[in-house]
Amino acid sequence: MKRIHFTADDLARTRLATTLGAAAETLDGVKLLRRRGLGLAFRPWQASVRGRLGGRAKPLSALLPARGPVIDMVSLAGDAPSIEEAVDTFLGAPRDLMRIELENIDFHPSHRPWAQSLMDGDREARLEVAAALRHCHRVGLAPFAGRVHSHLVAKRSAYMHTLAETGVEGLLAHLCTPLTRWRPPVLEVRHARDADVHLGGRGLVITPTFFSTPQVELLQSPLEPDRAPVLAVPAVTGADVGTPLWDIGESTDRSLGDLLGRTRAAALEAVAHGCNTTQLSRRLGISAAAASHHAGVLREARLISTRREGKAVLHVLTPLGIALLEATGRVG
Repeated sequence: MKRIHFTADDLARTRLATTLGAAAETLDGVKLLRRRGLGLAFRPWQASVRGRLGGRAKPLSALLPARGPVIDMVSLAGDAPSIEEAVDTFLGAPRDLMRIELENIDFHPSHRPWAQSLMDGDREARLEVAAALRHCHRVGLAPFAGRVHSHLVAKRSAYMHTLAETGVEGLLAHLCTPLTRWRPPVLEVRHARDADVHLGGRGLVITPTFFSTPQVELLQSPLEPDRAPVLAVPAVTGADVGTPLWDIGESTDRSLGDLLGRTRAAALEAVAHGCNTTQLSRRLGISAAAASHHAGVLREARLISTRREGKAVLHVLTPLGIALLEATGRVG
């Protein structure tokens, strides 16, 4: 059992996020494929993906031992919704952070020399993990990205509704029973390891996760002790069996592309997460000038709005942009 202790300041600073990010969801997906007794809700996805990852997924599999702790990909790759942003963050992660994340993992004997190279800062070992992240994301997540994002947004919206109706304590009381239990001022989380965690005024970030096993996890950045921990809560339950979680939705994707053009449609979807022009260019794999042009066209069509934040600008969806993505099933 993990016991998360709240103060009044922690309750006031508790907030919601939409996703753990592309890298963490990708690693969780690989882990989920290896799980025995996979729930019915995931079996269509398993049948579609299993056998297609191949040997290129081996670096990620090596980071997922049969027992004990696993690597915290949020700490190393951040929570960016773009796999390319996540990979860039991973490649630039401090060596000390990599060592902290890996030193307590019970690696298979055949993986230990490679893991040691990764801990020692070997660039080639990092590039192998980065390539595996890209490959596994392309095969296991990208074909279902619209549905996954919609489901996560819907789950976050449900949290927000509970928060608005019952307050933070009401949200904590109904968060993820029976895996969590609110006994003020402590949130008890069912877990294999026993621990007491005192938030100490940092607050808590609660985020739904899609490809997680049925386990609530508390993630803390070891090199940023003042940063609010993240509580990752499974978003897919038995109640989702039979729902169209795994529809790729090619027809709606084509219709949006026919309307706006393929790149501009992708730009509109990328802005759903909020981004500046540099982030938009990286998410789309185009130049900053091209990204700025596409953003300008979307802004003129009143699908996005842009505001200045310091030296950068932030692009966000307008209600019209949200409605267009909702109509094509690209966002909840």
